[in-house]
Amino acid sequence: MSRQFVLKGEILKRKHAEYDTGAVAELLEIMSRLRDPDTGCPWDLEQNFSTIAPYTLEEAYEVAEAIQRNDATDLCDELGDLLFQVVFHAQLARELGWFEFSDVVTAINRKLIRRHPHVFADESVSDARAQSEAWEKHKARERADKGADTDSALDGVPVALPALVRAQKIQQRAARVGFDWTEIGHVVDKLEEELDELRQALVAEESAERLQEELGDLMFSGVNLARFLDADAETLVRNANHKFESRFRVVEALAKQKQCNLQDCSLDELESFWRKAKETIG
Repeated sequence: MSRQFVLKGEILKRKHAEYDTGAVAELLEIMSRLRDPDTGCPWDLEQNFSTIAPYTLEEAYEVAEAIQRNDATDLCDELGDLLFQVVFHAQLARELGWFEFSDVVTAINRKLIRRHPHVFADESVSDARAQSEAWEKHKARERADKGADTDSALDGVPVALPALVRAQKIQQRAARVGFDWTEIGHVVDKLEEELDELRQALVAEESAERLQEELGDLMFSGVNLARFLDADAETLVRNANHKFESRFRVVEALAKQKQCNLQDCSLDELESFWRKAKETIG
């Protein structure tokens, strides 16, 4: 360990030495009482890792939504909900004798320091992209140290990730070992190729399974294009959802002004409403 590493570590400790841990201790106590076999909450007592996991994902998405809305108040609230999920899982682990909440904190502290030698030691990186590549190398070494199977560049990409996120991570891993297009034009060509294959399958009246497969290939290629544009595919679709929802609400309002139900409107009327919605929302 370098002298620079030690000095920076001590500075880090001093900077946060006065951090109020009372609130964290109170949260841990609340969680413990919720799981008390005699006086705890019946719902909390029935939970386990598997039943809580969906709520953990939900809370993470609500954090992302608060960020998208740029709502600081909601973000603070949602981060608290997400923190509670971490505490809940740690409490379950504690009851099984696996680890404590403090072990979770210690582990992430060590990991962050270990994976940022350019901050806490003597190494250096040129930019964010170089750091991302270095991060993946650190992760690969850690998997190897744990005895994990590292025969494939795709090892370690969680199966439980949302499909768009996982698709992009798989593509990034493949690209790092040279399996990638050389320019964005090739990616667009591939997207058009997949669209043509879907059209051909539709004309040939292929089975539903075949059509779904072709559509999946098209969507996967779309994610690849997002990667080449240095964009996050999940965020792009989330933004598209928001745009459609905003425009559709305008369409509903326009139909209401004309005192008609959408299902009773003609295609021309619906198209007219949609054009006005685009002019209103953008």
